[in-house]
Order: sequence, then C-alpha cells, then structure tokens
Amino acid sequence: MSEPDRNSQKENKPRGNEPNFNWRGVILIAIAFALIGLAVLFRGGAYQQFEDVPYYRFLELLENKQIITKYPVKLVIEDGRPTQTLKGIYQKTPGQEVQFRTTVYLTFNANLQEKLAAAGIQPAIVTESNLVAQTVVGFLPIALFLLVLYFLFRQQIRMAGKGALNFGKSKARMLARDKNKITFRDVAGVEEAKDEVQELVEFLRDPKKFQKLGGRIPKGVLLVGPPGTGKTLIARAIAGEADVPFFSISGSDFVEMFVGVGASRVRDMFEQGKKSAPCIIFIDEIDAVGRHRGHGVGGGHDEREQTLNALLVEMDGFDTQEGVIIIAATNRPDVLDPALLRPGRFDRQITVNLPDVKGREEILRVHCKKVKLAEGVDLAVVARGTPGYSGAELANVINEAALLAARRGLKGITLAELEEARDKVRWGKERRSMALSEKEKTNTAYHEAGHALLLELLEHTEPLHKVTIIPRGPSLGSTMWLPEEDKYTNRKNELIAGLAVGMGGRVAEEIIFGDVTNGARGDIKTATAIARRMVCEWGMSEKMGMVEYGEHEDYVFLGRDISRARDYSEATAEQIDGEVRKLLNDAYQTAKNVLLAHRSTLEAIAKALLEYETLDGVQIKEIVKHGRLINPPPSIPPPSSQKMPPEKPPKQVIAPDVGPPLPGALGGAPA
Repeated sequence: MSEPDRNSQKENKPRGNEPNFNWRGVILIAIAFALIGLAVLFRGGAYQQFEDVPYYRFLELLENKQIITKYPVKLVIEDGRPTQTLKGIYQKTPGQEVQFRTTVYLTFNANLQEKLAAAGIQPAIVTESNLVAQTVVGFLPIALFLLVLYFLFRQQIRMAGKGALNFGKSKARMLARDKNKITFRDVAGVEEAKDEVQELVEFLRDPKKFQKLGGRIPKGVLLVGPPGTGKTLIARAIAGEADVPFFSISGSDFVEMFVGVGASRVRDMFEQGKKSAPCIIFIDEIDAVGRHRGHGVGGGHDEREQTLNALLVEMDGFDTQEGVIIIAATNRPDVLDPALLRPGRFDRQITVNLPDVKGREEILRVHCKKVKLAEGVDLAVVARGTPGYSGAELANVINEAALLAARRGLKGITLAELEEARDKVRWGKERRSMALSEKEKTNTAYHEAGHALLLELLEHTEPLHKVTIIPRGPSLGSTMWLPEEDKYTNRKNELIAGLAVGMGGRVAEEIIFGDVTNGARGDIKTATAIARRMVCEWGMSEKMGMVEYGEHEDYVFLGRDISRARDYSEATAEQIDGEVRKLLNDAYQTAKNVLLAHRSTLEAIAKALLEYETLDGVQIKEIVKHGRLINPPPSIPPPSSQKMPPEKPPKQVIAPDVGPPLPGALGGAPA
C-alpha cells in the first residue's frame, strides 16, 4: 500500500477529539466487583458451615451426649492465639446433624479434658497458621481496587501523554482522493482563475513535461478575492482534477497558547507534504498567521511572528521538484507580510473576482442541477438581476427559492420565488406584519417618491426598476434601479446625478411637510462617502485637482493605521471638507429644483404608493408622462416575475478602489 493510501485510511478514521465510551473500563470494574464478591462469598461460605456454640452450651451438649462421637472432633490450635477451637458435629434434633465450633482453653482446663475423656472423645490436634490468609484477605480488596484504577486510567494517561507529545504536530486534514469528487466542472464563473491554475494540474499529472524544458512550477499560489467567490472550491477542484493528496488547514490552526507550537506545526505540515508528494497543501485564511511583522498593536515579537518566520523558511527551503504546491486563500491581501508575497514563495497571485453576468448564469446553472425548476424559467434574467452577487450568495438564492417553493406546495421553482429569494438574501424578509401609522406610511411614500421621480427625470441615472413602501430589513421603504449592463466605472456626471437622487427623499419631505425626519440617515451617509471619495481619491474636484489625499484602504488594519500620520495639512483638510460640502449642497439644490418643478407628479407617485404599496418602473413612467396610472397593479401585488434588479444596502454603494459605486437601491426611513 502506498503512503498516500495509508494517509487516506488514517484520515477516514476518527481523530479522537471526542472521547469514546470506555467499554474496557466498564468490563474491568465488573470483573473487580465479581472477584470481590467471590472472595466475600468464599470467606463467608467457609465459616457458615459451622455453628458458633458458646462454651456453656457446649458443656450442656457434652452432658446430654448430643456430641456425635463417630465423627472426629478436632482441636484447632492457631499460632499466636491463646485460645483453641473445638470443631465437631452434634445432634440438634432427631435426624438433623449440625457442625459446631466453640472456643476453649483446653490446655489449662483439666476439668474439660476429663469430661471429654468420659464421653469417649479424644480431640485430634490440628495446628493452623491464618496470618498469611488473613493478610491476603485483608489486602485483596485494596489490591483489586488499585488494579482497576490502573487499567481504567491507563488509556487516559496514555492519550494524555500522546496529546502532549503531539502538541506540535500539524493539524492539517487530508482529503481522501476517493471522497474528493469536486472538479473544474463544479466551478463556474471564474474562468480566468481556472485557466491560471490549469497548468498546476498539468504539472501534478506530468511533472516531466515542464522539467525537460527547464520550466519551474510556482512554489505557491495565493488566491485573493472577496468572501464567497469560491477560493476554497478552486483549490479542492485542483486536487480533484490532479488526483493527488490534498491537505487542508486553517491559518488559525497554527497559533496556540504555547510559544513555539505554531512553528513546530508548520515544520510538521511540510514534512507530511514531502512524504505524500506530489500533493497540495491548502492554507485557508492565511492572513490569520501571515500578517505584517512588527505591526502588532502591542509591538515586539509574538507567537504569530515565530510561526510566520517558520512558514517563510519552509517555503523558501523545500525544492519545487518534490511536487509540493502551496495554495493559500485570503480576502485581506493588504495585511500580508511582503516577504510572504515575494517570488520564490507565493510566486503567483490569482484574483478571484465577483462573477459577471455570464459567470452568474453559469453559477446558477451549476446550483440548479440539484433543484427542480419550473418550465420557462430563464436563468439569464436571474443573472442579469443579481449584479454584485458572489457565488455563495447565488447558491443561497437557489436554496431559499427551493424552500419557498416547497412551502407553497409548488412542483417547481418559478421566477417569482427566485426574485423573492434574491430580495430575502440581500435585504431580509418583507415585514408586512409591521404596523405603521398612516403618518409614517405617508412620510415613507413621499420619501421614496422623491428618489423615484429623480431617477426618472434626471439625466445620467440608471433605469428605475421598482419602488416600494413595504418594510424590508432596516428600511421602511426602498427604491431600486437596474443597470442595463454590468458597469465597472462611473462618470462624474453619473456620480453627481446619484448624489442628487440620494438627496431626493429628504427634499421631498421638506417640500411636502415643511419638516424633515431622521429617515435620510442612510442616504446622507452614502452620499457623503461618495462625495469624499470623489474629492480625495478620484480627482473629481477642480479646486483640489488630481491629487490623492490620504492613503485609502478598503479595510482598516489597526496595527498599521493607528500610527499612520495624515499626509496633508489642516488647511488642506478644510478645503477638502469645503469641496465635499459643496458637492452635497449642489446635489441638494438640484434635487429641490427638480421636485419643486414637478410637485404634482411627486404627489401622484406618493398617492399611488399609498394605494398599491409597490410600483415598477413602467408604472412610474406612466405617472410621469400622463399624470396618472394607466395600468395599475393589484392592491396586494405578488412578487414581480418580470425582471430581477440588484438590491444592495446603502453601505455597499460605496465603491472599492477598483471601480465606481455599485448600482443597487436606496433605503427609506430606518425601522
């Protein structure tokens, strides 16, 4: 049997993290009690044959000639005791003979000797030494108890010792090849990443193909991407395609409470990999152990840095020709130590991005193989309505839709269930049971009508999909738009129009009620963040110019950012604040001018929302064009089955460094 096969068998065995029921201990305890019981019974049974007769009673039996002389009478003399024991048989009743014993002082009692001689009894003297027997009987229970304790706790002591000795062993779990059924057919939506790792599979299948040309396969591959994009799935697919052992370990498994354990586990993990070569070692969430050295909040040398040092040495020390390939995954590449990312360690970084519309359709098809779809369901429509969704979110959409269809008793999943599941995954379930007063509903209707009307009237905005005043998640209402295609950049005019749309809810409240509520909190937060990035990062302020102010990261790394000084003066900071305020004030004024000029249309949209609760983009266009609804929806509309728009919470409208704000939705007043 080969080494990988033995490793596979070891992997399939229970790891012993949870103690099993100790049948051996139970059996030993039962045996011990049985031995003690037998000893007691034997001891008791030996003496129960004789009836203890007092001395005066013995004299009566002797005078009454009840002592049977045909049986020998024994005089037992015990070492170390001044008394003797007479043993014999007497006639208790006619036909009943009973063994007896009595304690006498025959040596010093001449009268008794005469009486025995007169009765024709000549006792046979027997010498016994019971000291050893008494000692054995006295210590037997204690010895049995200690023996039981030894056998009962021997296994636990042995396991404890084994655990102490194996504390520095790697916790890498090996995925048996017969259980790894995932291949590249199960990975969709990341074609570029699959192409980059395809040569790893070819190398593992046929290393000589590359070695004869002098090519060197990458020692390490780092998979970088947002959560849920399939980084771990790609690594398992590589192992499934190459048909090699696959060791999986989390970055947090290296670090323990004891100093030096992490470094020892790193060394042991690479030793296991070399024994099973060719193989793949996959380290998930490597940022848990691979963070910048010297950037800890407490400073100094800590256990994580020792583990990282060991990882750096091992990756640079073993030979690639051994066939051990390291694959790591993280969604925080900004916090990794630069020494870990240099060529010779992680030679290649593969970015696993969120899927585009084609990739989303392929992912949906993969997950739909396990469920039953109704006739006529077009997954392209579903894919177009879910921009910004990761593979994990799309899988959750399919699962939620299947559960919803099952609750409704349907034979297949329809487009209506898919849309409702999409909304539930991103925003949460509709809260139709939430009791809102008429005043709250009216305020929410005008707030959402302001957003919707500006989306229709302003240039450079995305097409409106629908607007609703049904509470969902943290919002009392929502206005959603649907991009005509996947967008990766936004023009300045589009961003300015988006700022004006964000101000529409607050402006509508001010125009209609002469007062404002706190319902625009999310709108203000989103608009302020976009305006500040326009000034500080995207160079969209004429006064500030094409200069980046401050070092901007998607995520905060406290160990690095806590000591980072601002690289611009207080005067510049005041100018930045002024430019941000100017952008927001201009957007507010634009929204106010448009809504004042179309106040009647604003009121018509709000009244229609109060009556029907949800309106789609076509119905809003009818109100804008004709002043009234031509084709009104039913009073309680079912989930729409026409289009699938993206709905994103306000915090996700802020764009990453690689692109503009993602399209989505604006929430109404927080619930």
